[in-house]
Amino acid sequence: MNILLVHAHPESRSLNGALKEFTVQRLQSAGHLVQVSDLYAMQWKAAVDAEDSTQRLFTTRFDVAIESKHAFKNGFQSVDIAREQEKLLWADAVILQFPLWWYSMPAILKGWIERVYAFGFAYGVGEHSDTHWGDRFGEGTLAGKRAMLIVTAGGWESHYGPRGINGPIHDMLYPIQHGILFYPGFDVMPPYVVYRAGSTDERRFTHICDELGQRLDTLFSADPIAFRPQNKGDYNIPALTLRDDILPGQAGLSIHVADREY
Repeated sequence: MNILLVHAHPESRSLNGALKEFTVQRLQSAGHLVQVSDLYAMQWKAAVDAEDSTQRLFTTRFDVAIESKHAFKNGFQSVDIAREQEKLLWADAVILQFPLWWYSMPAILKGWIERVYAFGFAYGVGEHSDTHWGDRFGEGTLAGKRAMLIVTAGGWESHYGPRGINGPIHDMLYPIQHGILFYPGFDVMPPYVVYRAGSTDERRFTHICDELGQRLDTLFSADPIAFRPQNKGDYNIPALTLRDDILPGQAGLSIHVADREY
């Protein structure tokens, strides 16, 4: 299978750098083809701006969505954006690997998403009607592919538990897993999270690699998170609210996961 690893850490000798090397070796040893987008090594430009299009539709005012749509549709995207889109289309699975900085992904990775997820590629796809509100949340350009996060966090696991001060880790990663990965169609695997990243010695690193290796070995066989598809009947369209008869009286992020076990 083809796998794209998008890596976002500035130091190759860090824990994240070591996990990147382990992940590539493990996947290749299993016979997979792997491409790596090492964003810091690539000196990836994170900011969306007018330079993302080689031929603007309007020159007096920069409208991000309109220019993104125009550039994607007409082949006017900058070379770096088009190249990353080709990698996404090539891949059967995508792994985003990054440290949890200020409760989210590093800015360089967010910038990769913002620039590569062009209008007409990752959003703005499909019809809008009384029964179908675009190809998204389970449908879209990247449907049929798998995705997974490998995340390191400085805090203890308890800090990210149900009563932890940071909030549950699944709630924290929800905007990434549901909003960035499930939105354009990916089947999203449960994340692999390394807690207390700064306290990793050689013995613990070996244990982490054992756990991560098992997760990588089942990347294409384990069950993904059971996010509810938008257009399969669970949501009122166009309001996009969960039907009243499903989990009545309940709210929060977890209601959008069908099996409620995640």
